[in-house]
Amino acid sequence: MSRKPLRQISINTSAEAEEAVIEALKRRFDSEPSALFNHVTGETIVSVYLGDSVEWKPSMRATLKRDLSFIRECGLDIGPGTIRIFRLPHENWAESWKKHFKPLEIGSKLLIKPSWSRKKPKSNQALVVLDPGLSFGTGRHATTSFCLHELARARVEGKSQSLLDIGSGSGILSISAAKLGYKPVHAFDVDPEAVRVCRANAELNDVDQLMEASEQDLASASRRSRKRYDVVCANLMYDLLLAERDRIVDRVRKGGLLALAGILTERYEDVRKAYVAAGLTEVSTLIEGEWQSGSFSK
Repeated sequence: MSRKPLRQISINTSAEAEEAVIEALKRRFDSEPSALFNHVTGETIVSVYLGDSVEWKPSMRATLKRDLSFIRECGLDIGPGTIRIFRLPHENWAESWKKHFKPLEIGSKLLIKPSWSRKKPKSNQALVVLDPGLSFGTGRHATTSFCLHELARARVEGKSQSLLDIGSGSGILSISAAKLGYKPVHAFDVDPEAVRVCRANAELNDVDQLMEASEQDLASASRRSRKRYDVVCANLMYDLLLAERDRIVDRVRKGGLLALAGILTERYEDVRKAYVAAGLTEVSTLIEGEWQSGSFSK
């Protein structure tokens, strides 16, 4: 008996609406979507793959259109919002999914690659293995990439440096930090599923004994924590960065570095002013697409 072809459901959207579209696809198909950013067009393509057990019906396209309309009504720019359906032969399934995820090098210090890649790290280059199907982030997004570069830039060989990853998601930042030699490394996220994925990825990379991942809500955390860190990464929405500024700043050790990301360009100046008013100094900033990130010294 012949097998049904696999289907790839892809939506062309914007970086701003990427997470909302991913959640819509996950909710409708109970499968983990993947996202690919096109640096030429500036568009993000979010895709989900349907196996034999999922029957595609024409009415599903109308349902997805309603989901996209709802996202737009919530104030997010979804970009083109084009829905495309592809039929994939079974023998091409693996390569169709994997070909978009290439190794990512962060300078000379770090190599991030999917498990199927044969690329070898260079001499003295730390290796992080992270598969898109297991994680919420693989380092390709502009905000994550900025934090990774800041981690690598701030690391001083032979020096004791600690790191806190606020809103850890897949754990890509904290895992990379552990690989680079930061110690201790602590990470937390309000989403229990993110914490589970972070721990699984840490175990995959043999750093589960070098870092601690916990479930915690930044908004309800103690205003005055006793723990201070040499480097703090907060890849969060701008409104949370503003509302919880004091809690975030309090985690940074005197002379330490704070990397802030997840900020739309038009909101960055508000965030910058708030953190400068808290006594920090902006040391670098980067604009990529709709996103602007910045690092601050205390």
